[in-house]
Amino acid sequence: MHSLEGLLELAKLARSTFYYRQKAAKRSDRHAALKAAIKAIFDSHKGRYGYRRVTAQLHRLGRRVNHKTVQSLMAGMGLKSLVRPKKYRSYRGEAGRTAPDLLQRKFGADRAKRKWVTDVTEFSLAGDKLYLSPVMDLYNGEIVAFETARRPRFKMVDNMLTKALARLGENERPILHSDQGWQYQMSAFQRRLEARGLQQSMSRKGNCLDNAPMESFFAILKSELFHPGTFDTVQSLDDAITDYIDYYNHRRIKLKLKGLAPVQYRNQPLNLPTQ
Repeated sequence: MHSLEGLLELAKLARSTFYYRQKAAKRSDRHAALKAAIKAIFDSHKGRYGYRRVTAQLHRLGRRVNHKTVQSLMAGMGLKSLVRPKKYRSYRGEAGRTAPDLLQRKFGADRAKRKWVTDVTEFSLAGDKLYLSPVMDLYNGEIVAFETARRPRFKMVDNMLTKALARLGENERPILHSDQGWQYQMSAFQRRLEARGLQQSMSRKGNCLDNAPMESFFAILKSELFHPGTFDTVQSLDDAITDYIDYYNHRRIKLKLKGLAPVQYRNQPLNLPTQ
């Protein structure tokens, strides 16, 4: 066996430094409880939260901690949120009557059911495909209605619209914004909007930023559910999407909604002070 003095000389390490490091290694981790809370939040949301949302969730639980501390601890624990991929493009060229861009990238809304956005995205699974057609309320980012199908046919979008319109009161007439996908240019779709008194709005051709909130939702959905998940069948994926949208609406917090989930934000008292 080698003596301690010999090992210290070989490592060119002072005796005082050795004992300091030894003592520090035995010292309890002052962030142990915070790390446990961070890990619990991260695992509860299946790795979908980065340090900003974890920090917001900690604040809601009464833990006042700086976001930089959370970021550093998560990095040290190897906790990293998921990366967002690209989406399916539904535009197929001129198919019917287009509409003007009424939103002009003004995605804010002062109350629910004033501005809605919609689009279609595609999931590929072992040679099969699944398509999703949702409607989002720009007031709180809530998915107010959605439909899935094995083929991107008009019936899917039509069924989605039926569900969305059923959420409206008699005098509620939101703008409905989409890209220039062939489904939204069909006369049957446009007649239904006109009959209900809804104004149709469309992005400029090939400009995804004109419908950025829906693009963002698809990116989140795929990075948090589809890509890290394991799905044996299209039906299992379909079921998982239904569960995820419920989670997205009721549990997944948004920093711009004062750390609340979309439905929580919509249901809060109107006179609730801003934090």
